[in-house]
Amino acid sequence: MGVVNVTPDSFSDGGSFLEPGAAVAHACRLIEDGADIVDIGAESSRPGALAAVTVEEELRRLLPVLRGLRDAPVPVSVDTVKPEVMRAVLAEGAAMINDINALRAPDALAAVAAAGAAVCLMHMQGTPGTMQQQPSYDDVVAEVKAFLLERVSAARDAGIAPESIVIDPGFGFGKTLQHNLELLRRLREFEVLGVPVLAGWSRKSSLGMITGRPAGERLAASVAAALIAAQNGVRILRVHDVAATRDALAVLAAVEKNR
Repeated sequence: MGVVNVTPDSFSDGGSFLEPGAAVAHACRLIEDGADIVDIGAESSRPGALAAVTVEEELRRLLPVLRGLRDAPVPVSVDTVKPEVMRAVLAEGAAMINDINALRAPDALAAVAAAGAAVCLMHMQGTPGTMQQQPSYDDVVAEVKAFLLERVSAARDAGIAPESIVIDPGFGFGKTLQHNLELLRRLREFEVLGVPVLAGWSRKSSLGMITGRPAGERLAASVAAALIAAQNGVRILRVHDVAATRDALAVLAAVEKNR
């Protein structure tokens, strides 16, 4: 899953693809590099984000990009928490909703179910504005797993097809570095939920804590985290650097094939 941030303030590339033409061109490059899905977001969810984007502004950013990708050869996902935005982008051809709020907003479940769309349900402790202040768990894996199980059940009860549901433990969303590493080590435990797992480690601050490098210099660390996630059963990797990640996965696949 290749990331396209149509925002002025995302942590890794804010402002680079705010203009619709630049965003469409970037998405096309990611597809050429081997992205199986492109994920477009128009509201930053970086730690400390406080100012919510209005529905109107979010759609102003998203709709021209979606229209520019109408003939894309891969599904387009939209990263949003707002049911009004969900309905609008699904009507414009988006195939998937990637919701950091796990469809907890009123009408969000119905919006996805009515469109017959796919969805990624993510765990987050707190909100983007507060989530990294004092994240705390007794057992981070058990608590995240219990939350996601409840949200998968809610999605199925709302009429969303089981084969259309993906889960995301929410690396960096209300977790310390140690929480993130524990989740990464124990990703296989999420297989009991019976749906594919998505992982997003690309360029995140946890990798900066480990390596001491700024966001733009975390490629090697991002690829390493992606490979560990893949080895632990993750089916979708949400990344900024598609070509490098695919090359690394190809090497891993060659090794596994000849094992």
